[in-house]
Amino acid sequence: MIRFALAGNPNSGKTTLFNVLTGSTAHTGNWPGVTVDRKDGLYKKCAEPISIVDLPGIYSLSPYTPEEVISRNYILDERPDLVINIVDATNLERNLYLTTQLLEIDVPVVVALNMMDALEKNGDHIDVEVLEEKLGVPVVEVSALKGTGLDKLMNRAYEACKKPRPAVTVLENSALRHLIGDVKIALQSQNVPHALFHAVKLIELDELEVGAHKNLLPMVEDFKKTFSDDVFGTDFEAVIADARYAYITANYSSAVHKHPHEATELTPSEKADRVLTHKWFGLPLFFLILFGVFHLTFSENFLYLASIFPSFGDWCEKMSATTVGSIFFAEGLNSPGAILFYALDVAMGYLGDWATAGMESLGASAWAVGLVCDGVLGGVFAVLSFIPQIMVLFLLFSILEDTGYMARVAFILDKILRKFGVSGRAFMPMIMGFGCSVPAIANTRTLADEKERIATIRVIPFFSCGAKVPILTAISGGIVMAFGIGNADLITYGMYLFGMVVAAVTLLLMRSTTLKGEIPPFVMELPTYHAPRFKNLMRLLWDKAEHFIKKAFTIVLASTIVIWFMSNFGWDWKMVSSMNDSILASIGKLIQPLFTPLGFGSQLGTYGWVFAVAAITGLIAKENVVSTFFTIACALSSVIMAGTAVGIPESVMLEVQAMLASGEGSESGALEAVAMIAATGVTIPALISFIMFNMTTVPCFAAVAAAKAELKQGTFKWTFLFWVATSYVVAAVTYLVGTWWWTVFPALGALALAVVYALILSKEKKKTK
Repeated sequence: MIRFALAGNPNSGKTTLFNVLTGSTAHTGNWPGVTVDRKDGLYKKCAEPISIVDLPGIYSLSPYTPEEVISRNYILDERPDLVINIVDATNLERNLYLTTQLLEIDVPVVVALNMMDALEKNGDHIDVEVLEEKLGVPVVEVSALKGTGLDKLMNRAYEACKKPRPAVTVLENSALRHLIGDVKIALQSQNVPHALFHAVKLIELDELEVGAHKNLLPMVEDFKKTFSDDVFGTDFEAVIADARYAYITANYSSAVHKHPHEATELTPSEKADRVLTHKWFGLPLFFLILFGVFHLTFSENFLYLASIFPSFGDWCEKMSATTVGSIFFAEGLNSPGAILFYALDVAMGYLGDWATAGMESLGASAWAVGLVCDGVLGGVFAVLSFIPQIMVLFLLFSILEDTGYMARVAFILDKILRKFGVSGRAFMPMIMGFGCSVPAIANTRTLADEKERIATIRVIPFFSCGAKVPILTAISGGIVMAFGIGNADLITYGMYLFGMVVAAVTLLLMRSTTLKGEIPPFVMELPTYHAPRFKNLMRLLWDKAEHFIKKAFTIVLASTIVIWFMSNFGWDWKMVSSMNDSILASIGKLIQPLFTPLGFGSQLGTYGWVFAVAAITGLIAKENVVSTFFTIACALSSVIMAGTAVGIPESVMLEVQAMLASGEGSESGALEAVAMIAATGVTIPALISFIMFNMTTVPCFAAVAAAKAELKQGTFKWTFLFWVATSYVVAAVTYLVGTWWWTVFPALGALALAVVYALILSKEKKKTK
């Protein structure tokens, strides 16, 4: 089968082009021996199917990063039939540096001139025919985002792959041309393929070439003795880089026609950046946008209309009593995320009712009905009902990333993050943690510094992923319903921010003590703002939904069945009349004392073990926490009904009673949380502590596996212990301060001492450089 490779700079639109060309045929794996993603797909619109490989985004073919080594080795060793070089038309000269290197390899090349629409929108123009003539390879205008020019690109690429192309170099008139020619001849005499490319790289003293062709080094060293550049001396790598850029400017710039008023006029992206990356407004705007994202996703008082117009709020509460009304209204108008959440929850409720009625009509035994309806369906439905909100959250973050805004946030935060020991590049995997920790951890591969990468992986779970949304909404909603204080939106948002604070503090401590090291420079191209492509967004959402649904019907399903069995059976394998005699209760009581400093341990009495069990099941998958609450609540229904003594409003307890009688989980998980409060008498500080423990502790098994794949064995072990210790300390301090407010002073004092100590170590490190 014909094989094409896609090569290009980061942010050139390469992956967007790959997605459009391959569609549903694309699949992701890993390159052999490394943990960098490999994407393969098929293009079927040519005379014969074409296999397409999306190479990692690179700026050159020098072996400075794993991505560059992979791309280089694939082209040289795997020998694809053609390389499609994706070039960002808005940054032509910089992108053509990689093109000049690709032309030195004996492989057909076609240049895909991407983002031409953005270039022309700025009033600029590129003469494609002139550029094609000067490069000596086909050049095709495309817009990967809009899907234009792709058929022409692939047809020309298909034609070009049938003809061999000899390598050429733009260094023919450079000061090193004679040395390049001599080394090339020597390599050809040894039957080395792609001799021109290897000759140039050997002269640059490329470490891979030096190791492979040591016998030719004396030729380079002898020439170096007779050569000296006025600017770069005998640094041949710098001499060659300068020669490339000089050639690009002198020969290719004539194909570019700039807008005559470009020097004085600002582009739309530049105008937007004046506000969004402003020295003083940039960061507050980011936090405002972040709050807007969470408000659109979770709020049950959208735009706070019910707070502004009390009569509207009263009407909303009346409407929420109806089935259809409950989808759109709660304490106020529901946000888009909440509307989708409640709509799916109502549908799940009907499915649960039909399942229960169907099994009872067939004469199924009580334990079978309990297993299927309360254990399996109740637990899985409790998790699946959160898919809409997770999808909305992921969609909004994807829009921010695809528009180019997230790159600006990394730029804004670079200066701040450097104070905590990492560069702005680390922000991208951190912010991805809000969606899912697994791809976020994988994205740390872009960090070249090993210690920065370890530190970033360790704090990614502190950026609460979508699977933790049910815990946050359930506990925050339960606090508001049971104690009548606070605002669920603000509690949720506050927990997200608190997780970011924990990440910042632990980063500072790690990078000043156990993970001391240089902070790598941060060089990042800011892509022009553009509207995200609907099809790409939908593909991303489907991938996320598919991953979540698979987890719900595998890990969560299995966990729910096990939890149901353990909560309804004793060690004699017989059903128990009281859950306190169950297998789950005995295990919970055993580990319950461990959580006493956190507020949800021995002080909660007889049934306090339920929180310990929920926290442990959350280590398998965070979605398990709410499904565990529901399963335990059903088993403890008789005890919970007597829980009005803790001061929970009677109306709320009636809602809990109705939920348990129906055998269906509540819409937000809040009633399950209220049920746990009624059974245990847990306090608000302990509930906040429970949230913080689950937000900062060991992530789900899938994320743990991803971290293990990225880290060395010894490093992974310490990372695992770091998660356990950090979550325990953070939760304990949260409970301590929340219960005895005056302890905030010694807690802040200890934190200040730790931070000052870290800063002193950091300054001493700089002095010793």
